[in-house]
Amino acid sequence: MASMEKNQRLPVFDSMEKEENEKKGSSAMTSKGVYAAISYMASAVLLVLFNKAALSSYNFPCANVITLLQMTCSLVILYALNYWKIISFTTEPQTTTNNPATLVPLKTLVHTLPLAISYLLYMLVTMESVRAINVPMYTTLRRTTVAFTMVVEYFLTGAKHSYSVVGSVGIIILGAFVAGARDLAFDAYAYAVVFVANICTAIYLASIARIGKSSGLNTFGLMWSNGIICGPILLFWTLIRGDLGLLINFPHLFSLGFQVVMLLSCIMAFLINYCVFWNTTLNSALTQTICGNLKDLFTVGLGWLLFGGLPFDLVNVVGQSLGFFGSCLYAYCKLRGK
Repeated sequence: MASMEKNQRLPVFDSMEKEENEKKGSSAMTSKGVYAAISYMASAVLLVLFNKAALSSYNFPCANVITLLQMTCSLVILYALNYWKIISFTTEPQTTTNNPATLVPLKTLVHTLPLAISYLLYMLVTMESVRAINVPMYTTLRRTTVAFTMVVEYFLTGAKHSYSVVGSVGIIILGAFVAGARDLAFDAYAYAVVFVANICTAIYLASIARIGKSSGLNTFGLMWSNGIICGPILLFWTLIRGDLGLLINFPHLFSLGFQVVMLLSCIMAFLINYCVFWNTTLNSALTQTICGNLKDLFTVGLGWLLFGGLPFDLVNVVGQSLGFFGSCLYAYCKLRGK
């Protein structure tokens, strides 16, 4: 019992707690759920700023290397926290071990394989979708992920939503298309890639909710399994693409400023991955998607205040406002348990 109390220093998802709430028939978001959602949005905005600094300010050419470094950093942090018994990887007491190969049993790793594969697809397809389409239409089409998430959640977990929640999602999608109405230049390949990215995102988030409940792993255990499976695959991918060679020859590699930005990016990536798992398992995949939309709105607003350069367009403002209103309406419905 003492070791378990010691492992609760950080907020973590407990599947038993969520099952008890579901048995009570309450769909209202708890105070922990609100904290998880806000934590995700705050860490996501900060991660965007640090990644922007690495990729744009220093012109770092290898996004895959950043992802690999972030994943490696997360594994190191998780191992250290587990070694010092600050966290555990399971929802039940387990035998203490410091061997990285046995922290999560092989059978459990196999059980979480669909989650890891969906995560890899989510990362790779999302990167391709960014290349294939301009930023305004990318943001517009990506916000339709909420609809895909609702459908995937229904088929994977049987989750159903109230009319008020469905209505708020409809407002978000309407706002997305209104905001991008000035940029509707049709490109079949680009549109297909973005919608595939939406499907991958929806499957990934719904898989977190489903596998997190059945695997016996808590938030940290799911993160560890994801990294252990995806890390070697991503390393192999970067070797094939020659990204590691570009890293070695990068002119700012030993620049203190670049190293600080990369370190902060890795730390924020750990926090955002933690918050994604925590928010999705504690609340729902749909709530996580809505938080992503709200985060985008705050990022756009913060970017406009800090950097300017965005031309005023009334139609775009109306669309952004509709998206923000739909997201707030969804949050209100969840807080009230509707």
